[in-house]
Amino acid sequence: MFDTVRKHQKLLQLVLMLFIVPSFAMFGISSYSSFMDKETDLVKINGKPITAQEVDNAAKRQAERVGGNLQIAQSLQFRQAILNELLQQRILGFAVNDLRLQVGKDALVKSLQNIPQIRALYKPDGTFDDVRFKQLLANNGLNEEQFYAGQAFDLKISQLVNSVARTEIGSPKLSEIISTLYETERQVQALPFEAKSFLAKVNPSQEELQNFYNANASLFESPEFIDVEYIVLKADPKEDAKVFSEKADQFANMTYDQSDSLKPVAEKLKLNIQSQKGVTRSGLGGVSRDHPLANPKVIQSLFGDEALKNKRNIEAVQTAPGVFVSARVVIFHPAQTLPFKDVAGEVKRQVSQRAAEKLAVAAASERYAELQKDPKNATGFGSAVWVSRNKPANLVGSALDDVMSTNPDKLPAYISVSNPGVGATLYRVDQIRQPTGVDAKVHKAQSQQIQALAAQSEFAGFMAYWRDTAKVKTINPLKPPSTGAGS
Repeated sequence: MFDTVRKHQKLLQLVLMLFIVPSFAMFGISSYSSFMDKETDLVKINGKPITAQEVDNAAKRQAERVGGNLQIAQSLQFRQAILNELLQQRILGFAVNDLRLQVGKDALVKSLQNIPQIRALYKPDGTFDDVRFKQLLANNGLNEEQFYAGQAFDLKISQLVNSVARTEIGSPKLSEIISTLYETERQVQALPFEAKSFLAKVNPSQEELQNFYNANASLFESPEFIDVEYIVLKADPKEDAKVFSEKADQFANMTYDQSDSLKPVAEKLKLNIQSQKGVTRSGLGGVSRDHPLANPKVIQSLFGDEALKNKRNIEAVQTAPGVFVSARVVIFHPAQTLPFKDVAGEVKRQVSQRAAEKLAVAAASERYAELQKDPKNATGFGSAVWVSRNKPANLVGSALDDVMSTNPDKLPAYISVSNPGVGATLYRVDQIRQPTGVDAKVHKAQSQQIQALAAQSEFAGFMAYWRDTAKVKTINPLKPPSTGAGS
């Protein structure tokens, strides 16, 4: 395994930095001294679990550290990232213990002196303020033993990285070869076969249209939508900030506590209950951005179970500074298949388009077969253009890949590329040439990309090995936290 990983020191360290957050900054060093706890929930590493409570606590700490609110910490995406972070730490911790890595006293002292908070504790005369040091640890819920253990753990991780990453990534020669491949140009002509050119030859029967409609009913559904009522609390510029704050608290509390109606809070704060029909999951079309029902969080809450199924008020949402909104679903209109007579035109369009596309693909296939027999016949092809991977013109995806991989010993070469929903295109490649000049900046950028990709690949292999060795096992998926009404 070490033969695979004992490469690419500098870039591998950079990749590791994406995953390893310094303990003192993010999770609290005490987490290291307790990462072998026996509570179980989500994932086990070498039989030791990561619990949902650990993830929630770490998510809250990280959200507070970056100045975010607790709503960020409760999002499934954020908590999943935290779980992944914890899992990385535990796997690396297992590797450190399995290899029995040690940290010397001198290395630990040098590491501590690199921490800004520690450097600040040295007095002008060079002596260390031990009293302030202990107070700093206490403020972070740590004692000296926990702190030193956490720093030693970080150093062991660095030691592990340095011990398996001895050499630089990728040779300059390899980068030059790849850059040359990206710059090599091919002269290409295109001959498109598009469905729109064959529509005149298509005339589906009524039976074909009806059969297509019956077999693809889901294509002709009207989306689900809701009719809602809502109230808006806006701050009056002349109003005292404290008074409005009290109103906002009342607004939030009453819409939540009396969640079966907006009427109580509307009467209490003298607000108008407004209504709106035809709101879909994508929002309300044709309204300005500052419209209460244009806010994504309001829409998401309205289509949540509490609002949709139980007809409860959604929790108050601040849609702008000094603007709070609550709403409720009055009527839910489920998705339904539209009658054939209402969508007959669309059915015919889709059937005709598909039939025309088949004709286009068949024509392209027939022309391709002819070209294999008579390669020099370029009748119908467009003007020739020079393309490369660095300058692909209008070639993308498989078309570019196929054109650039043509055998230079067999020219002219013909390629047929399918364009789903459109038809097919034939490409003729008849010349290949090497670049006349070298762009040093482009070469440097490509070299860096190649090295970064190699580093990511090496790190993935490194972590996969230790993941298997540590017998990582998923016990339960991470679930969204429970929320109140309307969320």
